[in-house]
Amino acid sequence: MEKGTTNGEAGAGPARRRKRRGRRGTRGRGGAGGDAFGAIDLGTNNCRLLVARSTPSGFRVVDAFSKVVQLGEGLAGTRTLSEPAMRRTLDALGACAAKLRRRRVKRVRAVATEACRRANNADQFVARVKRETGLELEIIGPAEEARLAIAGCLPLIDRRADRALIFDIGGGSTQIAWIALDADRQGPPKVLGAHSVPLGVVGVSELLDSSTEPARLRAEIEDVLAVSLGRFCAIQNIREEVDAGRVQMIGASGTVTTLGGIAQGLERYDRARVDGAWLDFAAIERISGELAALDPAARAAHPCVGRDRSDLVLAGCLILRAICRQWPIGRLRVADRGLREGILLDLMARASAL
Repeated sequence: MEKGTTNGEAGAGPARRRKRRGRRGTRGRGGAGGDAFGAIDLGTNNCRLLVARSTPSGFRVVDAFSKVVQLGEGLAGTRTLSEPAMRRTLDALGACAAKLRRRRVKRVRAVATEACRRANNADQFVARVKRETGLELEIIGPAEEARLAIAGCLPLIDRRADRALIFDIGGGSTQIAWIALDADRQGPPKVLGAHSVPLGVVGVSELLDSSTEPARLRAEIEDVLAVSLGRFCAIQNIREEVDAGRVQMIGASGTVTTLGGIAQGLERYDRARVDGAWLDFAAIERISGELAALDPAARAAHPCVGRDRSDLVLAGCLILRAICRQWPIGRLRVADRGLREGILLDLMARASAL
């Protein structure tokens, strides 16, 4: 699923000058001791790594890496991963592999999402990754992506809610999961449905940049989103639960974390203050309009945006606003976490079961 926000979407590059603090998982896992685990999330725009050690209360991150690689650059028109994009990605994956070796990580899972799902030459790229970096890259489907993202975001779910909508605006797609909490609120949530919209920040941004009529195209994209989200909403009867006030929304994407930082007036991005914060829909509308009114240079200079995401954030806001219109819950919880954290928890659970 977007979360260099440590979550899914096109994440934040170095230009965002993020202030990071030690990250800890919050779900206890026994039996794995102090072993190191590695999780790599290769998306349409970002390559991200987390290395963590198991602790009694969950895990402690000991190393991390995030690089904007734009693997999906031009993919919408060609359905082929370009040589420059693959080269950038291989370099980033090589850096990840070096960190894993340095940390002597034995248990690693490296996953690729929408860009590799769509590319005609994905199998050749996976083979090349293995040959050049030694990493076993696994292309996962939307259902597995949703499962892992839910696991990563689980600590942010309000156990008083009956249902939750968790979404991640990625570079090449937007993933949405509809989940139910069990009656006693103690067990893991049940996934009632998952939906993948083949529109993400990179694809939408490229479409808008190449259009001679961006306003008309923007309206068409909004219509496509409304139809796709509306169909999922009707199948799952989500609106009835929303209207009854029984639903919590969690957004795990770079767009959401960016807006979360701006809403708090941060001078620079601070994960400790953004992850888990609440963001009102009114603030989303206001900040989206403010960002759209800035020229590219001014957006790039914003401390919570940065050069790598100055255009992508506008595409992300378009998708985010469509989600908010479809399900007018009023506010969402910001998640600077997601797929990588879910992978780590999954690996630790498997290790503890051995």
